[in-house]
Amino acid sequence: MNYETGYMLINLGVVPAWLLLFFAPQASVTKRFVHSGLYPALYGTIYMVLLARAMFFGVGAEGGGMASVAEMSVFFSHPNGILIGWLHYLVFDLFVGSWIGRDGTRRGIAHWKLVPCQVSALMFGPIGLLAYMMLRKFGGTGFSLDETA
Repeated sequence: MNYETGYMLINLGVVPAWLLLFFAPQASVTKRFVHSGLYPALYGTIYMVLLARAMFFGVGAEGGGMASVAEMSVFFSHPNGILIGWLHYLVFDLFVGSWIGRDGTRRGIAHWKLVPCQVSALMFGPIGLLAYMMLRKFGGTGFSLDETA
């Protein structure tokens, strides 16, 4: 499989999870597939394979690494490195988006208020988390990420 196809498939693969979070947050299928850990396990496995290819089998740009900005620039100049980085974003953004949904539900926050935060998490990662924290802060449910509070 070429890198373009891989990129397209991993992007398309997370779309159902996000759609379930937006439109069917309490459905059993959402709980079974999105909140179960299935996505992090599947995407984490792909990530691990691509990372192992780069680290142990020389699939990447010569001189790439993670010890400096210069090495990171080289690492991400190869399509394998780009897929590794993109998978990293996809897994963590989806994790944050699903956590926003679960945490918001636990705190009694209306789903329609959570969706903009989740969309922001999908598109801009940390901005979505910040938006959710601000929603909680100004909505009276607290700013802390401590789930026991």
